[in-house]
Amino acid sequence: MEETYKDRTSLVKGAKDIAKEVKRQAVKKVNKAVDKAQDGYTQRSYNRFQNEEDDDDYYVQGGDYGVEANDDEGSSEATEGHDEDDEIYEGEYQGIPSMGQGKDGMVALGQRMRDEYKDRNELETERKADEEELAQQYELIIQECGHGRFQWALFFVLGMALMADGVEVFVVGFVLPSAETDMCIPNSGSGWLGDIVYLGMMVGAFFWGGLADKVGRRQSLLICMSVNGFFAFLSSFVQGYGFFLFCRLFSGFGIGGAVPTVFSYFSEVLAREKRGEHLSWLCMFWMIGGIYASAMAWAIIPHYGWSFSMGSAYQFHSWRVFVIVCALPCVSSVVALTFMPESPRFLLEVGKHDEAWMILKQIHDTNMRARGQPEKVFTVNRIKTPKQIDELIEIESDTGTWYRRCFVRIRTELYGIWLTFMRCFNYPVKDNTIKLTAVWFTLSFGYYGLSVWFPDVIKHLQSDEYASQVKHFHNEEVSHFVFNFTLENQIHSNGEYINDRFIMMKFKSVTFEDSLFKNCVFEDITSLNTYFRNCTFINTTFHNTDLEQYKFVDSELINCTFFHIRTGCQISFDDDYSAYWIYFVNFLGTLAVLPGNIVSALLMDRIGRLTMLGGSMVLSGISCFFLWFGTSESMMIGMLCLYNGLTISAWNSLDVITVELYPTDRR
Repeated sequence: MEETYKDRTSLVKGAKDIAKEVKRQAVKKVNKAVDKAQDGYTQRSYNRFQNEEDDDDYYVQGGDYGVEANDDEGSSEATEGHDEDDEIYEGEYQGIPSMGQGKDGMVALGQRMRDEYKDRNELETERKADEEELAQQYELIIQECGHGRFQWALFFVLGMALMADGVEVFVVGFVLPSAETDMCIPNSGSGWLGDIVYLGMMVGAFFWGGLADKVGRRQSLLICMSVNGFFAFLSSFVQGYGFFLFCRLFSGFGIGGAVPTVFSYFSEVLAREKRGEHLSWLCMFWMIGGIYASAMAWAIIPHYGWSFSMGSAYQFHSWRVFVIVCALPCVSSVVALTFMPESPRFLLEVGKHDEAWMILKQIHDTNMRARGQPEKVFTVNRIKTPKQIDELIEIESDTGTWYRRCFVRIRTELYGIWLTFMRCFNYPVKDNTIKLTAVWFTLSFGYYGLSVWFPDVIKHLQSDEYASQVKHFHNEEVSHFVFNFTLENQIHSNGEYINDRFIMMKFKSVTFEDSLFKNCVFEDITSLNTYFRNCTFINTTFHNTDLEQYKFVDSELINCTFFHIRTGCQISFDDDYSAYWIYFVNFLGTLAVLPGNIVSALLMDRIGRLTMLGGSMVLSGISCFFLWFGTSESMMIGMLCLYNGLTISAWNSLDVITVELYPTDRR
């Protein structure tokens, strides 16, 4: 009986000890909550935090911390022998903190309303409040992580992706003249080669930007760069113009996701005071991409001796080698991205607390080791995550076919991307979206329009100068003569050629008008821009030439014979040095943006984004206006360099503004 009494006494004593410990922990939690509110959180987040604490501490009734708990309320074997002096210190490792810890018993006495019984507007309001609180806390966490080795590593990896975007823009202008000749593209269809890439980039920016808000920045960037690299590489081997357009369309579709994803990704690991400067430095890789494309075009495309052919059906010329070389930055960025983590800001936005915490700890530890402070501990224990709102998704049953399930999955993802896009036109970002759309359109129209148009301008200026140097020959009478040399930039009128032989020679920009060819032989002839207008051919033989019917304009052929006529486009520009000049000019124009990049990086955080954007657009618009008066190559080149140097500051500030004006889930 005494032993039973002693057991009961010890049980009561243990219950009292537990009650005292519960009371002490409750007071400690409330004090910590007050300190937290004093550290800068808003009154609304503080009230919500107090409500959560009250729900957690439901065993404290009415805020009266002096009332002891019922001695008869049970104890557990897990707390037996607990010493009142035992505490868990803040610096002690407690595993990966989880948002779910300590919330399993939240419903019992507090009668907290479950999410499924709440209106969607209430859930949206709670999520918005959570996002505001997360934004404040995340900025402090990034400042604690510091700026160092991790950010610089990510800087170069994302820079390669941005470099690939710059290359893609210039590839079109550089390849267009050679591709027109190689694929026999008529003038009416040549514009599609320039348009199709930008069409793909426009659709790609919409798709990959929305996907980055759904699956993550890193994942979206990996996929879009892989698509670009694959189709860019494939386009260098295809022969038909239609298939080539198809490949360049999907190549542009892939690279369209680079700019929106790269800047969102990098901005989410930068502190606010460093964001403008380092995003401007990142823009320099776009300039490097343009310089790389210009240098490679200058070094590769004019070297037609690099080409090879397999019969008459497959031709691989030097411009195709250039397309392959331009795909290398994209491939490099894909390889480097596989070693980088996802954006922790995005992971917090979608409720993946533990993964985000691990990546932030990795950023902190990487930077601290680089500073020589490996002993410094990452002190963040818990990060606020916004309330996750479940979406109703139509899912096929397990008995459905695989292609039906794939169709439903794709349709669901596309619908989610569309909803994300439409949210950009909701309050409070609707006005920002409309204004930024206008700015992006006008800036892109000017810059990209000039990038595609300028090589043709140089080409036409050179053509005009070339035409002014043409040589005229009238009333020639040549008989029993062998022509075995090149004729270039000549016009022959009212000539007579009797018993002459034209053997192994080239005609380049040569025109014969009102001339007579009698008993002549044309053998192994290659021609470019060569025509016979209103001429007469009598008893003449054509063997292994490319003189097709369309080159005989209003001409009469009497008793003439054709053997082995070569059809299609023939590249034979061994003496075409104008390409060097075009690529060198673009190289200078791209290099001209270097001063603007440096100025924008140094002044972005000092004079402000809007001031730099407005000033740069006004000055670049004025310089673009003077292109109207350009009558010589040197003047056009100078104005192009000035325009590029002034407009780059607008691009850099616009990138920073766009990133900062949108929340993470729509960025």
